[in-house]
Amino acid sequence: MLTRFSSLLPSETSEGRHPVAWLGGIPRRRPDPGAPERTAPRDGAEPGGKDAATPIACFCATKASDAMKKSHATVLEREALLRDIEQLRREGKSVAFANGCFDVLHVGHVRYLEAASELADILVVGVNGDASVRSLKGEGRPAMPAAERAEMIAALASVDYVTVFEEGSPVDLLEALRPDFHCKGTDYTPDSVPEAAVVRAYGGEVRIVGDPKDHSTSDILRKIARGAS
Repeated sequence: MLTRFSSLLPSETSEGRHPVAWLGGIPRRRPDPGAPERTAPRDGAEPGGKDAATPIACFCATKASDAMKKSHATVLEREALLRDIEQLRREGKSVAFANGCFDVLHVGHVRYLEAASELADILVVGVNGDASVRSLKGEGRPAMPAAERAEMIAALASVDYVTVFEEGSPVDLLEALRPDFHCKGTDYTPDSVPEAAVVRAYGGEVRIVGDPKDHSTSDILRKIARGAS
């Protein structure tokens, strides 16, 4: 029914656009002070006929929803990622890189990636593979497989590309990608970042971003375990 109502909208303004205001994420027509009050058509009135009141501006719900959606970031294998980034660099885009296990996503992860994205045009996120997480965090980890962790990171508005790396550290990925900025969380200093020498050797910068390290996946999992016992 909403789709039908959209066909009843008055013609566009002289500027070629409907006078639309965005209220609460839904496009609404701005009221015209000089226009008569608009109501829904009376029962039995033919839409558009002389006895029909001008319908309230109504947009197809599907189209409104589509307009508000942001496409998810792309999850790519390394070689495909490098090809995309090479093209973006030719277009003059700058690149930031962040990495982590992201095993049970929490607000600290979100804030870290949002801050990293502010440094460059494109944010690439490296997600540790399952074997890598296990070696770093111990048996029983990760709680979620790499494919699912990558998909969740890709759904964040701040992220443009995601790739999974199987190595214990992102050094090989950094050397191949050569981002302008290598971003680490506030539990590091610029000099304590393990990959700092690699980044500086190719001319990149190490940046510390995000909020204080007050959130931890390990702590969350411990709380869940205590609650279940």
